[in-house]
Amino acid sequence: MLAITLNPSLDRTVEVPRLRIGEVNRATGGHLHPGGKGVNVTRALLANGVAARAVLPVGGSVGSQVVDLLGAEGVDAITVAITGQTRSNVTIAEADGTVTKINEPGPALADHELDAVVEAALGATRPGAWVVLCGSLPAGAPADTYARMVPRFVERGARVAVDTSGPALVEALAACPALVKPNAEELAEAVGRRLRNRSDVVEAARELRSAGVGAVLVSLGPAGAVLVDADGVLVGTSVAIAPRSTVGAGDAFLAGFLSAHDGGRRAAMAAALAWGAAAVQLPGTQMPGPSDVDPAAAVVLPDNETDAFLPQPLVGTA
Repeated sequence: MLAITLNPSLDRTVEVPRLRIGEVNRATGGHLHPGGKGVNVTRALLANGVAARAVLPVGGSVGSQVVDLLGAEGVDAITVAITGQTRSNVTIAEADGTVTKINEPGPALADHELDAVVEAALGATRPGAWVVLCGSLPAGAPADTYARMVPRFVERGARVAVDTSGPALVEALAACPALVKPNAEELAEAVGRRLRNRSDVVEAARELRSAGVGAVLVSLGPAGAVLVDADGVLVGTSVAIAPRSTVGAGDAFLAGFLSAHDGGRRAAMAAALAWGAAAVQLPGTQMPGPSDVDPAAAVVLPDNETDAFLPQPLVGTA
C-alpha cells in the first residue's frame, strides 16, 4: 500500500485541563509526531503489521524533523526534497476531549517538485495495490491536482482512494477513484447542503457515486460511519470509552478499512470503526497498534436493521 501526502506536517499536541483564551495555560503533557493524512495512514497500517510506504515532499529544518520522526517509528518513507519549509501544526487537547487545531498552510510546490513526488510514487506503485491520495493540497496547487493524478495510478493497475475536501474532492470525483472517504462536513460541502441524518448522508454518497466513484466511505465521528458502494448501504457504530484526541482518528479509520478491504465490506467497516475508536483514545496523533484496538468497540449493523437506523439525527457530528 502507498499513501501520498502532498502537504505533510510536524504535528505538536499540547494537553491542558481546559483552554483559557487570553490567559497563561500550563500544559499537562505534550507530543510530537510526523503528520499529514497519508503519513498517518501509513503509520497506522505499519503499527498493525500491514506493509505500507509513505510518499511525501519535505523541506527545511522542520522537514528534517519529520524525516527523523518517521525513521524513529520505522516508517518506510519515500521523500522528495523541496525548497520550501514543511509546515508545523499545533493541536490543543483539553481534558474533556475538546480539540483546537492551528494548521499552517504549508509551502507551495514548484511544478518540478510536484512532478518529482508523483514520479517517485508511480515508481513504487504495484498492480492491485491501494494508492491513497491524502490531505490538503499545497499552497497554490490547482484544485484538479488529485483528479489529474488518479488516472496515472490507475494506468499502473492500482486501486486509488482519495481523502481530501473542498474543491479538490469535487474535482477528484470526475476521475472515478475506487474510494473516497469524506467526513460529514466534507460530504455536505461536496453536495452543497446540510446533512441532518444518515439518510441524508446516504443520498449524498449516492450523488458522489453517480459521478463515477466506486465507493463512498463516510466517517461520522460519534455517529459511526456509512459505506455506500455497488453492494448497497452499510452502517456501523463504535464506542470510545475515554476520548483523548480526535486528531488523526479519521486517518486510522481509513487505514483500518483498507487493511481489511480484501476480506469483504463488513470486515473492512468493522476494522475501520475499531481502529478509529482506538485512535480517539490515544494522545496527539499516535496511531493505534494491535494492543490498542478492541474489535468489540465496533458494531456493523445487519442489513435488516439499516433502514430503521438511517433516519436518526447525526448527533455529535460537525
